[in-house]
Amino acid sequence: MSSNLKTISHSDVSRTGNFYRVAIVGAGSLKGKELSEVLNDRNFPALDVKLLDDDEALGKIESVGDEVTFIQKLRAEEFHNIDFTFFAGDPESTRKSWKIARDAGSDIVDLSYALAVEADARAAIRSPWIERQLGQQVLPDLQPGPVVVAHPAATVLALLMLRLQKAAKIIRASATVFEPASEHGQKGMDELHQQTVNLLSFQALPKAVFDAQVAFNMLARYGVQSAPPLSSIEALVREHYRTIAPSAPDLSVLLLQAPIFHGHAFSVQVEIDKASDLQTIQQSLAGEHINLVPGAEDAPSNVSAAGQSDIQLAVLADPGHPERFWLWATSDNLRVSAATAVECAESMATTRPRGKIQ
Repeated sequence: MSSNLKTISHSDVSRTGNFYRVAIVGAGSLKGKELSEVLNDRNFPALDVKLLDDDEALGKIESVGDEVTFIQKLRAEEFHNIDFTFFAGDPESTRKSWKIARDAGSDIVDLSYALAVEADARAAIRSPWIERQLGQQVLPDLQPGPVVVAHPAATVLALLMLRLQKAAKIIRASATVFEPASEHGQKGMDELHQQTVNLLSFQALPKAVFDAQVAFNMLARYGVQSAPPLSSIEALVREHYRTIAPSAPDLSVLLLQAPIFHGHAFSVQVEIDKASDLQTIQQSLAGEHINLVPGAEDAPSNVSAAGQSDIQLAVLADPGHPERFWLWATSDNLRVSAATAVECAESMATTRPRGKIQ
């Protein structure tokens, strides 16, 4: 069973009478649910949307736009006549099904990062936010390969660094990224919640996801049985940062698992070649996708970033060092990933005649 999104055209991708058939694999995941919302918010010209997932999510009721639908079993025949397939579940699910979707003629957008390391996928890691910042024009490909959505932390850091280097020469920069449990999906959220409850009631802690105590704790590494290890996520952020913004300044990155459910937080120290005032730095950072928060009372937080597409940002002085300053930023990790995925599909849609109604 599928459902209708709003059929209002979006500026660049909607053509008269031309709509697309969409499938979301991992529709019951946090990313899948967020993706459904963003498709609707951006009025993506979808004729219908199939919600697909594994046995655990089968039969669950989800909303797509103003309609209600059920999550269906992930089967090969479900990809018939699908124009765009978004893989929003776990990497293993993507590896099992992406070739089926490709062979059925679907364009693929991967939010699981699995296809970045699949040699025969020949996938491109993309962030339209960064492409616009760099003035890059992505030429339409009549036979596009899979697109891997850039890690949301890499997108945020790249946008900050690219704008800063326009204002001054950056001598060095380092970022501490605070990872939320939601990057591990619903299971990560549930484990953090249950650990919090169990700690307060003096019970044993569940550790199936992190293999370590996350509640009321800060971690630089997970337990040895965790999957994936925190170090591999840190390496992924670095790799995506270099890939989407090769001209950006070198940036040292430390990823910490924080006892928070949702939203990335970033503490970034930057040293430039000469003293500068905060107003100049703020002006260089202002623009699309960044919401500057000047007042201390409204400082960026995970709570204030929830549900927002923009990065919440404050610029702070480093006392005694006029050539250094701090950036404190927060962002909705799920919203940034979903927005990136939909924008990638919008840019790919210009070459898709398939959904046209006769």
